[in-house]
Amino acid sequence: MLIPIKRALISVTDKSGIDMLAKELSKMGVEIVSTGGTAKAIRTAGVPVKDISELTGFPEMMDGRVKTLHPKVHGGILAVRGNPTHMEQMQANGILPIDLVVVNLYAFEKTVAKPGVTLSEAIENIDIGGPTLLRSSAKNFRYVTVVVDPNDYNLVLNEMKVNNNATTLTTRFHLAKKVFATTSAYDQAISAYLANIDTSKEAEFT
Repeated sequence: MLIPIKRALISVTDKSGIDMLAKELSKMGVEIVSTGGTAKAIRTAGVPVKDISELTGFPEMMDGRVKTLHPKVHGGILAVRGNPTHMEQMQANGILPIDLVVVNLYAFEKTVAKPGVTLSEAIENIDIGGPTLLRSSAKNFRYVTVVVDPNDYNLVLNEMKVNNNATTLTTRFHLAKKVFATTSAYDQAISAYLANIDTSKEAEFT
């Protein structure tokens, strides 16, 4: 099943290759929606980009803790395109479909590997919106292409070029499996770090 990509949401910590990806998507007529520093990097590359706040109607807030956790984002990702009720609800609530999600996560493991890192610093590097976007997209792989690894940018672009901007179900499933492996490892890293925090010492715990 080929699903064309018309709108992409991009929010990445690792910005390697993001200028190339955005330029190629834009050339193919894909509308790009992005967040914070990623939107800035895409604009710097000379590519048109819509801020996530334009999509949601809410500003990014709480030091970036809340920006993509919104029904207009997750409704656009999770809607089953072949379900008439889902499509009616999208239309009734002004929700636009999101066909491609490109996300990689806050560098938690790199942060906690630094000498002297505090628990507060570690906590701020626990990504919430990123894993949620990834899991939503991977769950709906029948309709949404999700990319968690910059090494897969060319895979998606090349497939789009030979399929009139569409990706195949086989590729979407492959990428979805990669997402769940990534988020699982991410949660395991957080769990392992927190397990070593000595809660009997208030100074360390706070």
